[in-house]
Amino acid sequence: MTRPGHPERGALTLSYVIIVPVFLAALLFIAQFALWFLAREAALAAARQGTDAARQFNAPRQAGPDTAVAFARRHGSGFLLSPAASAAGSGQATVQITVTGEAPSLVPGLTVRVREVARAPVERFTTP
Repeated sequence: MTRPGHPERGALTLSYVIIVPVFLAALLFIAQFALWFLAREAALAAARQGTDAARQFNAPRQAGPDTAVAFARRHGSGFLLSPAASAAGSGQATVQITVTGEAPSLVPGLTVRVREVARAPVERFTTP
């Protein structure tokens, strides 16, 4: 039953059908961005911890990556999935720790990879 003078009947329902999915997609995007950001911060913190361990005087070669992975598993367990670390790019005077992993995904099939690098000089004793 239509009333004369009201040709927009159902227009509000149609606008909700368009607006609600767009609004929900925006919320999903914001939540996914937050998870990516937290995973990135966890990877950076782990890389810094690994760099601090590797740059100590006479530290073993594997101390940096081992410390970085242990830190990522302990403190970033909900945000950084499958953490891995390497000391590739380190030299005699500089240590570089690279931490990689994945952020949790709210979209099935979407893989969000994270990679952070920290560099620092190696500690050494010098004479005055």
